[in-house]
Amino acid sequence: FATDWVCLDAELLPWSAKAQELVKSQYAAVAAAAGAALPQAEAALATAAARSLDGAAALLARTSARREAATDYADAYRRYCWPVQSLDDLKLAPFHLLATEGKTYFDRDHAWHMETLRALSLADPGLLRATPYRVVDLANPAEVEAATEWWTALTGSGGEGMVMKPYDFIPTTGRSLIQPALKCRGREYLRIIYGPDYLLDGNLERLRQRNVKAKRNLALREFALGVEGLERFVAGQPLRAVHQCVFGVLALESEPIDPRL
Repeated sequence: FATDWVCLDAELLPWSAKAQELVKSQYAAVAAAAGAALPQAEAALATAAARSLDGAAALLARTSARREAATDYADAYRRYCWPVQSLDDLKLAPFHLLATEGKTYFDRDHAWHMETLRALSLADPGLLRATPYRVVDLANPAEVEAATEWWTALTGSGGEGMVMKPYDFIPTTGRSLIQPALKCRGREYLRIIYGPDYLLDGNLERLRQRNVKAKRNLALREFALGVEGLERFVAGQPLRAVHQCVFGVLALESEPIDPRL
């Protein structure tokens, strides 16, 4: 690449490094409150159940389940945090090579992006981390099964999950844009998103009733604006033309919508 700059789509790890206040005020606070309150409630309910008080046994069972869920919740968010004392403790995991001087790479498929960035990551493993990936033919049941087993093993061992993408960078049906990516997170990681109790009776059923159409439409519009903004920048258009796209994305980001969707 004949360039002195590069634009990457990447994730900075650990994500806790850029979300310390969120970890303290939300995740750690919830875990601490649950750890202090639920064991006491469980002990009191155990005493009540031993005396055969009406409804105590059922409430004890639910409280015990909530205590166990709170423990799993604390384990889940702590798994993605590690101490950061200097830049040496940070890792950058790139997964898209978006642009270099005079050129964008939206015409390249995802396999090209991943392999190109793998080579880049090997050149500086102290800072960059190559992202593992799989190419799956959805018409091949054996490949689908292997990918499912890979995801299950990944999330079962504490991994966050994966992001599923069509093979082409900008996928279309010929007439309209297809959602370019979909996060598929693991069971335990979702505790961080939906709360410790999301797997308890009734909660998961309510989550499945959510309408994600608005969130999906926002994502498609933000993606299109991002592509257009970068194309304008690389083409050397005035910054005011680039800023039109940037401010469009910022406006969409300010739309009131549940960020957990």
